Amino acid sequence: MPQARANGIDIEYESFGRDGDPLILMIMGLAAQLVFWPESLCKGLADKGFRVVRFDNRDIGKSTHFTDRIAPDFRELFQQVTAGRTPEVPYSLSDMSDDALGLMSALGVERAHIVGGSMGGMIAQLIAINHPERAKSLTSIMSTTGRRDLPQGDPAALAVLSKGPASLTRADLIDNGVIVRHALAGPGFPESEAEIRALVERVVDRAPYDPAGVARQWSAVVAAAPRNLLLKNVRCPALIVHGDRDPLFPPAVAKDAAESVPGAELFMVPGMGHGVPKSLAPVLVKRIGDFVLKAEARAPIAG
Repeated sequence: MPQARANGIDIEYESFGRDGDPLILMIMGLAAQLVFWPESLCKGLADKGFRVVRFDNRDIGKSTHFTDRIAPDFRELFQQVTAGRTPEVPYSLSDMSDDALGLMSALGVERAHIVGGSMGGMIAQLIAINHPERAKSLTSIMSTTGRRDLPQGDPAALAVLSKGPASLTRADLIDNGVIVRHALAGPGFPESEAEIRALVERVVDRAPYDPAGVARQWSAVVAAAPRNLLLKNVRCPALIVHGDRDPLFPPAVAKDAAESVPGAELFMVPGMGHGVPKSLAPVLVKRIGDFVLKAEARAPIAG
């Protein structure tokens, strides 16, 4: 896969479709490499006449890792956020949105349809908020505005995420990845054990696991200010996609996001959990594809 130099870092990315077609930029979530966007989803959207680019965020996969920056103590971080203070973190979600914009510029694209999942949805929201001239549309999947009074996720699923692997051996990393995938899955879009294991093995073998990098990403999420009021200024077409069985962000979180963006469409997916399995891809190709086609027709500037 190619790399681009953007915002002072190297970003690993993969492109589907023709270079000259309108761009859909896919931003993945916390600790998730670009391969968590199914190829069938990317190719399906490309078949609708778009160039689709998925990439590794900073501190994950094959993009630049910020090994010289130490993540803050999480107990202290939560205390500062709870007290209403702005904690010092290695970098912010806004810095990560600048990475995405830098990648667009490196690809020679001024404006794109921005699609983000989970933490990637938060980053996508910030692009639409802070750089409206770069966003033709916003699709926020299984994400949140960060409002402090929103319902919390399922304690059992959160406990699985916080536990982490027993060690950094390949076997333990794979076992933990399989457990996490099961914990986040929705009953409407099942994956076979072989599918799950193949994906996790690909992730583990593709790039070394970097727990410090994951912690730095997590600190950016925790320290981020709520976006619900800022989203009220977004004017590009917006689509909120969410599963009614999401164990991390209950349906009320999606409703808050849809109500925060003027004119946003809310697409609640029965049986969807927190993830994008291959079995979900046809649903998203249809819904997101129709949405971006309509938004592209409305966009005043090609590009």
